[in-house]
Amino acid sequence: MLKFNLKRDRITRQPWFQGVLLMLCVIVAMILANTPVISTYYRAFLDTSVQIHFKSPDGRVDWLFPHGMTIEKIINDVLMVVFFFTVGLEIKREVAHGELSSVKKAMLPVIAAFGGVIMPALIYTLVNHGTVAASGWGIPTATDIAFAVCILSVLGDRVPVSLKVFLTALAIADDLIAILVVALFYGGHINLLLLGLSVIVIFVAWLFKYFGQKHVWVYLVLAVTVWVLFYYSGIHATMSGVVMAFIIPSKARFDRPYVLHKIKFFSQKLLSFDRIDDETMFPNGPQRHILRRIHKTAYGSLDMSYRVEHALSPWVNFVIMPIFALANAGVEIPDLSYFNIFNTAGITGGVGLGIFLGLVLGKPLGITLFSFAAIKSRLCEMPDKAGWAMFFAVACLGGIGFTMSIFVDTLSFQDAAAVDEMRNAGKIAILMGSLSAGILGSVLIKLVSKLPDSK
Repeated sequence: MLKFNLKRDRITRQPWFQGVLLMLCVIVAMILANTPVISTYYRAFLDTSVQIHFKSPDGRVDWLFPHGMTIEKIINDVLMVVFFFTVGLEIKREVAHGELSSVKKAMLPVIAAFGGVIMPALIYTLVNHGTVAASGWGIPTATDIAFAVCILSVLGDRVPVSLKVFLTALAIADDLIAILVVALFYGGHINLLLLGLSVIVIFVAWLFKYFGQKHVWVYLVLAVTVWVLFYYSGIHATMSGVVMAFIIPSKARFDRPYVLHKIKFFSQKLLSFDRIDDETMFPNGPQRHILRRIHKTAYGSLDMSYRVEHALSPWVNFVIMPIFALANAGVEIPDLSYFNIFNTAGITGGVGLGIFLGLVLGKPLGITLFSFAAIKSRLCEMPDKAGWAMFFAVACLGGIGFTMSIFVDTLSFQDAAAVDEMRNAGKIAILMGSLSAGILGSVLIKLVSKLPDSK
């Protein structure tokens, strides 16, 4: 049993595992949505209303909370808040200490990320200009870091480390841009009063941070309040997770001198209780108490942001994201014409074509062209030990949209008559485009890695 648990733990820690798990969930969702008997229960389950009914004794007050909530909306508007919260923590960490921590470090991936957003949006708009599908321009602009890192880990040392770091930083910057796109362009009608109240609550949270409040439950209460206000104000509720991620304190409870002093003190006490005549008794009762004190001191040296992210990451990677894929990747396919993304004459128009070309063509072109301009103008430097052929090959992996693209797809086409058909066509195109981008990038990386060094 112990060996099995250790082996399972090693597997789940592999970079490729999350991508494989998500792909399995996509396959299961497609089977559920297209099996005649099961599909009815699958859709009915997702559409099940989940609300608390408040009613006063005299019957004058009759209120449902949250309004219009279903199991599918719980997944997309509640569970995904946790996902966006961890994304916000990751962006915050990279800006503070990582690959986006200085102008020099952040310049190239940020410029490349903007190119990887602008070019797919332009291609999609050219295909769907003047149609009801035009509002879906944000769908092909995102990069799924889980699948990209999964493929890079499988390819091993064929890709220079500098380009792996570049793609990771680009995906993080891409996530930040995608968050702004969702917040600015895919919300509902704004209730300014509730939005103003949410700003006040956010300011209160900032004051708690400023005055050194380090209890997680305080920020949890404020985060739930912000979520409720965002949900009813018209701002997409998931944005509350990003906002709170940037407010969570980054300062550790104990500073470096205190931690070193305490560990030295406890280490000496640990030795003083050592039973030299009976080594099998380590740790004895007093030593176990001291080891718990050392653990508590070490834990206090980690800032709240890191502790929360570390605690939530397994839940996000192996529970929330698979559930999201199961709920949103289940596309009902009435006939094989759904896979004909080049057909722009049907009810879904050019949704599929715009998304597919945006991911497979727009992403790598935008990333490469914007990076080329930045490097040639001496604003940025080329990643170490990388040539343009390998750069373009890695940029193709940026076309793996999946999670964020499907999320934006669920928010798009709200004013269209055939909204469900267009969203389903969008999801098919996302899956086909992401798969094609992954295969194209992998093949090009393998081919380029065999070429003689021509940098």
